[in-house]
Amino acid sequence: MATSDTITNWVDPNDKTGEFKRQVSSFRSFISRSDPSSPFPPEKGRYHLYVSYACPWATRALIVRKLKGLEDIISFSSVHWHMGPLGWRFPLAEEGKEGGDAAGDQVVPDPVGGKQYMREVYFGVEPEYNARFTVPVLFDKKEGRIVNNESSEIVRMLGSEFNEIVEDAKARELDLYPEDLRAEIDEVNEWVYHDINNGVYKSGFATTQEAYERNVTKLFEGLDKVEKHLKEVQEKGKGEYWFGERLTEVDVRLFPTIIRFDPVYVQHFKCNLRDIRSGYPAIHRWMRHLYWNVPAFRETTNFLHIKKHYTCSHPQINPKGITPLGPVPDILPLDEEVEAVKAAKN
Repeated sequence: MATSDTITNWVDPNDKTGEFKRQVSSFRSFISRSDPSSPFPPEKGRYHLYVSYACPWATRALIVRKLKGLEDIISFSSVHWHMGPLGWRFPLAEEGKEGGDAAGDQVVPDPVGGKQYMREVYFGVEPEYNARFTVPVLFDKKEGRIVNNESSEIVRMLGSEFNEIVEDAKARELDLYPEDLRAEIDEVNEWVYHDINNGVYKSGFATTQEAYERNVTKLFEGLDKVEKHLKEVQEKGKGEYWFGERLTEVDVRLFPTIIRFDPVYVQHFKCNLRDIRSGYPAIHRWMRHLYWNVPAFRETTNFLHIKKHYTCSHPQINPKGITPLGPVPDILPLDEEVEAVKAAKN
């Protein structure tokens, strides 16, 4: 059983490599519209999505839920931004309201089982569960079971398995994993995950100089690769997404890391070779397009939760829990640049 002294122990103290190693998700069942024998058919109102606005893995699922018009089909709620020795906790009612210390849409006490901690949801399904109590969690309210807690698979399910009951035609027709691009999407997702999505954590949680330098170097090599690709797409006038005019899983899976980069990862995880707003113009343009022009991305981004979670939940990195005020603003408007970028253009 995972105990309170291991929840925030991101690197095994006995691991002399100093490397952060992400656990493999435990619940891997699937909602299926094509398999009549599936114990988890797509049904309106049956499933609940537990997320954290702070967590990039959970946010990607929340983005797809909104993009695919599933608001009336799958309910959701967010935990409080703080992760303590017992893991994620559910907020008190007043904490999630406007003006509360964890304000945000559906930041509410557990609406499904009335639990106090996310760990209780896991133990309620599997009493001998012995790993981290992660989000997102796709929960079956009808059977009282966790369907899946692997974000990439939840994204895939939400992106396709509810199409027959989605009412909005535009949302229903949006294909984030189109057949003609699947090989390319899989290839990009693979290196983006290892080098960037997980790369910021491998850099930030490293407990040796060697592990940090190795991973932060790989991270910025990945960002350079993203910058090169997006610059080519933008200069050719092909569109604003990874695949030009087609929004796909690649955009959804990369965005949560990039939107957190300047506000958190630069300082908190020591990912400071460059920032996005002054060091990666093509990525900056791509990120701002998604945030300002595609509501599903902006409406699922909560900078309060993002900044408070990292800075106040990792005492081994930031023991006093002081949250930096900057950068200001959290994200720049579409038509504004930092002074260094303005000067370079003149």
